[in-house]
Amino acid sequence: MDALDTDSKIYKIRHSLAHVLAQAVQQKYPKAKLGFGPPIENGFYYDFDFGDSVISEGDLKEFEKSMRKIINQGQAFERMDGDFAQANEILAKHADEPYKQENLKNLHERGAKNFSFYKNGSFMDVCEGPHVANSKELPADAFKLDRIAGAYWLGDDKRPMLTRIYALAFETKEELQDYMKRRELAATFDHKKLGKELELFHFDDQVGKGLPLWLPAGAAIRNSIERYAEELEFKYGYQRVATPHISKGTLYEKSGHIPAYLDSMFPPMQVNEGTGSEEKKADYYLKPMNCPHHHMIYAARPRSYRELPLRLAEYGTVYRYEQSGELSGLIRVRGMSMNDAHIYLRPDQFVAEFKSILEMYREFYSTFKLSEFKCRLSVSGKDNAEKFKGEAEMWRDAEKLLEDGVKESGFEYYRGEGEAAFYGPKVDFQFRNLMGREETVSTIQVDFLMPKNFDLTYVDDHGQLQKPIIIHRAPLSTHERFISFLIEYYGGAFPTWCAPVQVCFIPVNELATEYARGLERDLRQHQVRIEIDDSDNSFNKKIRTNTKRKIPILVIVGDKEVENKEVTLRRYGIEAQETIGCESFKSILLEEIKDRNMLREPMTSLI
Repeated sequence: MDALDTDSKIYKIRHSLAHVLAQAVQQKYPKAKLGFGPPIENGFYYDFDFGDSVISEGDLKEFEKSMRKIINQGQAFERMDGDFAQANEILAKHADEPYKQENLKNLHERGAKNFSFYKNGSFMDVCEGPHVANSKELPADAFKLDRIAGAYWLGDDKRPMLTRIYALAFETKEELQDYMKRRELAATFDHKKLGKELELFHFDDQVGKGLPLWLPAGAAIRNSIERYAEELEFKYGYQRVATPHISKGTLYEKSGHIPAYLDSMFPPMQVNEGTGSEEKKADYYLKPMNCPHHHMIYAARPRSYRELPLRLAEYGTVYRYEQSGELSGLIRVRGMSMNDAHIYLRPDQFVAEFKSILEMYREFYSTFKLSEFKCRLSVSGKDNAEKFKGEAEMWRDAEKLLEDGVKESGFEYYRGEGEAAFYGPKVDFQFRNLMGREETVSTIQVDFLMPKNFDLTYVDDHGQLQKPIIIHRAPLSTHERFISFLIEYYGGAFPTWCAPVQVCFIPVNELATEYARGLERDLRQHQVRIEIDDSDNSFNKKIRTNTKRKIPILVIVGDKEVENKEVTLRRYGIEAQETIGCESFKSILLEEIKDRNMLREPMTSLI
């Protein structure tokens, strides 16, 4: 059940607790004026004008104590209704609440005719509800006043700054504790924090907001994942292509990205395409999608039904003008590399191809140890109908085709009304992050519109021209978003096959250093990313330093190892050490990298 569904139990709990908080605050600060106090994801907040009084985090414990007393009093939540005049009269009799009075006036001017109030104990608030029937229904041990922040009244920086108290609230104490634990882990393993500590990526204003610089360690992760994707796509019959970073605006007019996607595109660059003294201006855009370019590759020559399905894949860099306030680490950026592919096929090939795509997704997820996910069938909706281009019949056919494919696959799914792309429905694979929130990691989209826009055809077995169906798929989202997800999922401790440094040798003396260099030369011939810590640090400090770097395998070599041609291994997250022969170590390491094994559980196992 959606936590913001007004019919849900948790919504009523959070909404009622907001009123209890306001009552507790006004018991201690009778002159405090009320702003808004809505339920939100994971809890609620309430805005107050404390006048000359200043509150601190220390007040929150006292408010919590008062709230629990109010809960135990068994106060009934009683509703009253009235028109605008009656509402003003009720409010004026009860208290001097200028913000509530202004809100009533604003609602009335926007057409509201009737207003409701809720009273519990001595407290009354202008509110639509709903609430629990009695305060004793509220779980006294499943909420926590979390933090204090500032908030302008009505979000206007020219209006008074109010004090906002945020709270967490759940149905049970266990849910609250679970959330607190998840949040602690999320703070520890936040990808922005770990990205800096492990030197994976960097942002610089001189380059531009939302344009990440991949440092050597981060680039190693990117490249490893891209190589894996190339191998798997080759196995499933994909052909690699490469397309330019900019294109004429006419291409995006044909695709429908102009004007449907124009707000998310960078402004055009005017280019003179004339010759000599003749001027002929054309608008060029940084590409926001790879799709139109792949369609032009398909259209480069006539196609036969025998060529289909044709699978074109690319790690193409695209650019989207995300608003500054929406940029967030690697999750929302302006320059990104997409694990993208477009499949052109006949209608009779759809079911088999869809199954093949899902099988490839399963392989990806298995390798990365991603197991808990749901499918969201994103379809068109009645709201914003103008967003969805093409005929209603085309949408019905596409949505049925996709839903039938999901059903046959056996994947658990739910419908996301109005979540489709402008050119067709899609299946989004939703994974939970450390906070339990859903994130889209992968997508499959079915497209009947672009073959019409680009006049894409193939010759069928009767010599007639037919239009293909297009499937857009991106199993690993963008490099940026996917790696941000993996950083947090693994807590920065990547499995050996895609770790920035796969092995670090820690020799204990000069002889052991020379021995380690010989092993390093051998392993580098097999493309192993390897380092030798020959710093002046003590042995224990070397262990601590390289463990903090989350290197998956530390190899200790001393006199005994040199004499017996052995190595002693310490694996990240595993306490036990083991000593094995050099050849055995080499064989195990190369097999582990080749098979892309993971020998430890992700951070989600801590929850």
